[in-house]
Amino acid sequence: QVQLVESGGGLVQAGGSLRLSCAASRNIFSINAMGWYRQAPGKQRELVASITSGGSTNYEDSVKGRFTISRDVAKNTVYLQMNSLQSEDTAVYYCNAVVRSFKEYNYWGQGIQVTVSS
Repeated sequence: QVQLVESGGGLVQAGGSLRLSCAASRNIFSINAMGWYRQAPGKQRELVASITSGGSTNYEDSVKGRFTISRDVAKNTVYLQMNSLQSEDTAVYYCNAVVRSFKEYNYWGQGIQVTVSS
């Protein structure tokens, strides 16, 4: 089991920055991958960025060069630094953790609103 608690969302003007945090209830080295998804009204949930236990990162094309995913192992926390925010980034952002043992388990945070005003 993994509990995930997100923080750091809010309202920001276009061009501004926000940093999201996701605190996990266990050592993040024991989690195969963690990531941030987002879901805008009327759209499907999409992967924004991910980081594996080995430190490899992956980004959705529209956020490359603007968003950075990172982690603090001592705090069991993953971050999403979002710069040059655009109105299209407005969505509910969800933290995700993937644990693979005999099968794959997906865990989700409660979601946090990010609103970018133009």
